[in-house]
Amino acid sequence: MFRCNPLILVLPLVAAVCAGCGSSSSSSSTTIPGSSSSSSSVAPTACTGTESLVIVEATDDGSNDGHGPANVLDGSLNSDSRWSSEGDDKALVLDLGTLANIAEVKTAWLSADERTAFYTIEASTDNNNWVTLVASGQSQGTEGFYADTFDRLDAQYVRIIGQGNSVNLWNSLLEVEVHGCGGLDEQPTIPNGPPALSELDPNQPPSENFDLSRWYISIPTDEDGNGRADNIKEDDLNDGYEQPDYFYTGADGGMVFRVGPTGFKTSTNTSYTRVELREMLRAGNTSIDTQGVNANNWVFGSAPAEDLAAAGGVDGNMRATLAVNRVSTTGEAYQIGRVIIGQIHANDDEPVRLYYRKLPSNDKGSIYLAHEIQGGDDTWYDMIGGRSNIEFNPEDGIALDEVFSYEINVEGNELTVFIYRDGKPTVKQVVDMSSSGYDQGGQYMYFKAGAYNQNNTADEEDYTQATFYALEHSHD
Repeated sequence: MFRCNPLILVLPLVAAVCAGCGSSSSSSSTTIPGSSSSSSSVAPTACTGTESLVIVEATDDGSNDGHGPANVLDGSLNSDSRWSSEGDDKALVLDLGTLANIAEVKTAWLSADERTAFYTIEASTDNNNWVTLVASGQSQGTEGFYADTFDRLDAQYVRIIGQGNSVNLWNSLLEVEVHGCGGLDEQPTIPNGPPALSELDPNQPPSENFDLSRWYISIPTDEDGNGRADNIKEDDLNDGYEQPDYFYTGADGGMVFRVGPTGFKTSTNTSYTRVELREMLRAGNTSIDTQGVNANNWVFGSAPAEDLAAAGGVDGNMRATLAVNRVSTTGEAYQIGRVIIGQIHANDDEPVRLYYRKLPSNDKGSIYLAHEIQGGDDTWYDMIGGRSNIEFNPEDGIALDEVFSYEINVEGNELTVFIYRDGKPTVKQVVDMSSSGYDQGGQYMYFKAGAYNQNNTADEEDYTQATFYALEHSHD
């Protein structure tokens, strides 16, 4: 099988399985209803230590009082930063992101110096079959951490089941730590802004700062007169191509994508304009067709054996560091402020479209994604904030010009999207694609990245802009 090596441009991001122990910080996110996840096939590292393990997700059944699951992973013992859910057998599920060898769970309960919290702790490798670690647990008279230890076992998920307290049926948990060995190492540190980007030269075209040999770019002009947007192919793009209205190097050295509401489009089936890179594994070898299950495109690991053998890659990972500088502020309410910043495109459908959206009345934007069933409808997942036309200012949203990173990963029929920000919990969304139709024969994939404007009703002078500081893609 052909193996496509990772194409690292600048500032590569790392989210690797820990080869040993030593992580001492936690990252987390709140899972959106409708998500699904499965256990990792990565085995934990054999060990005897009890280092703090990274927890990447905290979830409940949604019945909390507004003090949500992510609060137990923010490092704060403040009473306002808690998970609170009323009732017997209310469960909080923690995801370590991969299989780990665990030995201890530390919990800190609200008002534990005044009342006793009652709970059970369980563990699982698959979020389905559970083993009891601590039965009839009780808080121990302090709002600080209390450690429950148990015989070592391998697990990816830890479930804390609250059974009220000695005063009422409220389960109010301030903080949780899981200790053992293996699991994920610390999440990557993402730069807050361009000062860390000394390798990028603002006086050079994008291809001098980024390896664009396995991409082409679409821009909303029609220089060749064919009635569709122009595509600048791999060799030309990687040979110093710039277009001062749409694609160029910014003052900080970043790769700028700028697009207005009107212009030529890539096909008759497309409603919106874009300045967007399209992955081309053929790297300029024009004897290979752009479409089809061939050396230019990749397939999911769940595809038929003949497609796995014919494709240019199997499964895929794309990571980017960027800032959205501007979004549209005029036009129809349902279109204002939205832009697609990353995609996986299949023959006719999109297994994932990653959106950034900021409304004019808000100072922060949201991140959400769409998963399109092959030949069917979209399924939507909110990651940060939401996609509503009247979304309240997302408290933990992303402002314009704020640098952040995303990662899109596919293994077989499992799609995972991560959002990374320096000093903030990692946000993770897992989508089970086993019923989405992309494991059928003939389905091929390619990544896309840039600014795909999702507003065609804005004023002519309105525009959307994103600046990329890192981009990498890889396949088996």
